[in-house]
Amino acid sequence: MKDMSDKGLLIVGEELCQQLVGRRDAFDAVEAVFGAMARGDAYNFPVIREAIGYADALYGFKSGFDRAGQVLGLKSGGYWPGNMDKGLTNHQSTVFLFDPDTGKLAALVGGNYLTAVRTAASSAVSIAHLARKDSKVLGMVGAGHQSAFQLRAAAEQRDFEKVVAWNPHPEMLPRLGEVANEIGLEFEAISQEQLGAQADVIITITSAFEPLLMKDWIKPGTHLACMGTDTKGKQEVDAALVASATVFTDEIAQSISLGEAQHAVVDGTLNEERIIPIGAVINGDHPGRTSADEVTLFDGTGVGLQDLAVASVAARLAEEGGHAQRAVL
Repeated sequence: MKDMSDKGLLIVGEELCQQLVGRRDAFDAVEAVFGAMARGDAYNFPVIREAIGYADALYGFKSGFDRAGQVLGLKSGGYWPGNMDKGLTNHQSTVFLFDPDTGKLAALVGGNYLTAVRTAASSAVSIAHLARKDSKVLGMVGAGHQSAFQLRAAAEQRDFEKVVAWNPHPEMLPRLGEVANEIGLEFEAISQEQLGAQADVIITITSAFEPLLMKDWIKPGTHLACMGTDTKGKQEVDAALVASATVFTDEIAQSISLGEAQHAVVDGTLNEERIIPIGAVINGDHPGRTSADEVTLFDGTGVGLQDLAVASVAARLAEEGGHAQRAVL
């Protein structure tokens, strides 16, 4: 992000991000940066993510440089599992944007809403490029804070008629049902095995450390977007399911080390050469889905460039709309 003014540091808070950055903005930004990554025009730097030994929290940094979009920066934050009981979202983060010409700090942007909307945009991009055009049933595994964002973004990619859902805490499902009904979709809470049998597209968005969906439960032609596994040891689906699918990802290095593919790679049933960057499909360098019966899986590990892309949009819209708050360092 270039310095847009010499008036001081641009500050874009959470409320303003929610007002300015919509699902279409996030989709376009994420799709563009995935394409740039596949062309070699954008780079993620190594992720730092650690358990801090306090409040059961995970904390870290994601950073990168999008040369095509001229966006440089990092996201600092993590996951505090006890926050929901305090009236806060479990994910807490802030994005720092720097002028790539000078290294000067240009903007501070709230990262909580943007993390949710960019994660939903990522799975939506995968659905747009990989799911069967005739998909009618959307399956949701997980009903936490991000699930509503996922559902709304996914519903815009295909003419879904019904949402089927499962969550380890079933009392959370009615809230997701309200979202489905609000956008005109039938909603049903069912078992994991029933979900696999019915759904044409499945989004997993949990913090699980064990498989919640098994290979034999998934019908031919399904597209899965696995969005919850972003740390070594996490797992949402059966490793055999990953190994049997055509696997796409945001970034291969993260997919094999901390994404959903990590378990199939460790047991030797999947090798790195079989994992395809989603950007290659976006750029037209890979056909994506090649048959109606093919099971496709998007391993959405969450890369720093996604955060920087949507934060840059927020900063630009704040500046253009005259909403900018500024501080002098």
